[in-house]
Amino acid sequence: MGVNLSGLIEPETVELSELEGKSVAVDAYNTIYQFLSIIRQPDGSPLCDRSGRVTSHLSGILYRTSNLIAQGIEPSFVFDGAPHELKKAVLSERKERREKAMTEWEDAKEEGDLKKAFSKAQQTSRMTPEIKESSKELISYLGLPIINAPSDGEAQAAYMCLKGNVWASASQDFDSILFGTPTLVRNMTITGRRKVPGKDQYKDVKTEIIDSGGFLDTLKVTREQLVDMCILIGTDFNPGIPGIGPKKSLKLVKDHGDLEGVMKHLSIEIPSYQEVRDIFLSSKYTDDYSTSPAEVDREGVIGMLEGYDFSRERVENTLDRIDASRKSTKSKKSQRSLDSWF
Repeated sequence: MGVNLSGLIEPETVELSELEGKSVAVDAYNTIYQFLSIIRQPDGSPLCDRSGRVTSHLSGILYRTSNLIAQGIEPSFVFDGAPHELKKAVLSERKERREKAMTEWEDAKEEGDLKKAFSKAQQTSRMTPEIKESSKELISYLGLPIINAPSDGEAQAAYMCLKGNVWASASQDFDSILFGTPTLVRNMTITGRRKVPGKDQYKDVKTEIIDSGGFLDTLKVTREQLVDMCILIGTDFNPGIPGIGPKKSLKLVKDHGDLEGVMKHLSIEIPSYQEVRDIFLSSKYTDDYSTSPAEVDREGVIGMLEGYDFSRERVENTLDRIDASRKSTKSKKSQRSLDSWF
């Protein structure tokens, strides 16, 4: 879930069409979880084939990725590696929440309360080995780059952005800023009208851009101080201090300089705080990757998705759309190169 900085950030909202010509490093796990959570039937059941295999993620990867390419956006998918030891407590808590939500989902379905059932079902999403591997298989057939991070995918995406290999990191989590990405894009694959969690309300979800440098300048803190703030709030690697939210942590760090100064002022200790700092500021990266898209393997995509009961006609139409978009983008690039001679 990442750290919550929503009370401090005012992102710029844009239309996807404004990102034409941009390349992005997509936090694959984060995005696939979004597909698993959102793409469901009215009672909350995920989309499945006749064998009972979940296909929500495959639908999201095919149709929503094709929408990005149609807008002239080229994604690379970055997958998490082995989780850090400090993340195990959070992963355990998430498992417990999923199990509780599963029970509440079943109860709501029996009661005929579809709104509650859908809400609870969204909290049951999990990344199984089959979902991970089928996601990679489809992404590969679509000719899109896959990067296997040594540890956290957001850290690797931020590294790729810092190197200039991509224009931005794409994730729902604000952790990407802590990992050092210059530019973060949120809601890139889930734009549209969405239900507000826990409420009978809907809101329009717009694509958001956060310029990390501008954000830090606005707060008047360094990235290192932002990391210290988030350790106080609580991250995926530590529980944080009760009663300290984004605004209070900002004031404490600005008043006392850094986390050590805050801990001394509050007379508290935060175990492993230096290790958490190092996760964000000195993470593990790999240079073994390419962000260049390959040709779509049409027969590979069609054969795979027909095996999951997708409509061949719909899949072919989507692949035609991708081909047409790529040709249009290539033509525009060629024209710009030609214009530069005059």
